[in-house]
Amino acid sequence: MTTTNLVQYLNQSGIPFELVTHLPAFSAHDVASATHVTDKELAKTIIIHADEGNWMAVLPANYRLNDRLIKRALGVKHVHFLQEEELTKLFPDCEVGAMPPIGNLYSMPVVVDKTMTQDDQIVFNAGTHTESVKMKFGDFENLVHPRVAQIAEPPYTAEDRDW
Repeated sequence: MTTTNLVQYLNQSGIPFELVTHLPAFSAHDVASATHVTDKELAKTIIIHADEGNWMAVLPANYRLNDRLIKRALGVKHVHFLQEEELTKLFPDCEVGAMPPIGNLYSMPVVVDKTMTQDDQIVFNAGTHTESVKMKFGDFENLVHPRVAQIAEPPYTAEDRDW
């Protein structure tokens, strides 16, 4: 597994980026730790099927996708997560769960949670569990042209619970 397609695409686009090699990391939190960024700066990519098409939903590592918000943002009635075998077919050049949020490479639209726009940089998996990409969020936005909307919410904490 290599990041060749992604690196070639980014180089051809003329966008500055840093490719970070790290120890194997399989959860979003572990990737954030391995790349020395906060969970909020690390973008996790979730592939969803919304009504008649697939979308990349991009949100901070420590957030969770909100079904109601994503439906509203996309203007759809039904949303579901794709299964592992579907992901393998859609992203044959990626390890499962390590898809980069560059929809242009996979002819897939991208929706980004608006909290991602608050940071200067974005960090994401580069197709493997041992490589990640760091780049300016503005460069990512200019390259991908994602829809930006509130699609996620932070995880509940003990203080949030109404006992």
